Amino acid sequence: MNSSDQSRDRIIAPPPNEQVSGVDHPPRARVSDLVEESATDRLTRKKDYLEGFLQKEAAPAATGEPGGDLYEAIIAALKDIYDPEIPVNIYDLGLIYGVEVSENGHATVQMTLTTPHCPVAESMPGEVELRVGAVPGVGDAEVNLVWDPPWDPGKMSDEAKLELGML
Repeated sequence: MNSSDQSRDRIIAPPPNEQVSGVDHPPRARVSDLVEESATDRLTRKKDYLEGFLQKEAAPAATGEPGGDLYEAIIAALKDIYDPEIPVNIYDLGLIYGVEVSENGHATVQMTLTTPHCPVAESMPGEVELRVGAVPGVGDAEVNLVWDPPWDPGKMSDEAKLELGML
């Protein structure tokens, strides 16, 4: 390929200070063109900008979604169940892996225990099922005991770690 072929593939722009025929340059901004506004005007403008944002209310969460009434009631019920060997509730201990609530009020709790050989392995899932099933609005409760991923102290909330002197 010779140099004349290469020049056809490139577009060369003129230097910025060179006037191109037929093209009007936009006017340059100058400090003298600045419109002075008082502090009151600036504050009023900012309030107008934020007014719609501050007045808008957050969309309510569905009852079975995190933040919804039923979901939060189930979480509160789980926080009332304490591990008999550790003075921390099972939710903050990190034993609850998930809570799902269907539209018809069916609650499914996925949980684990600190170890498969835990002394409450037989009774704890039943207690969770009874407590969640007793929450007003829950039609049926189901507890699924899982071992994967295994529980470890990293799953505990900061409050639980503080209670146990781990922070």
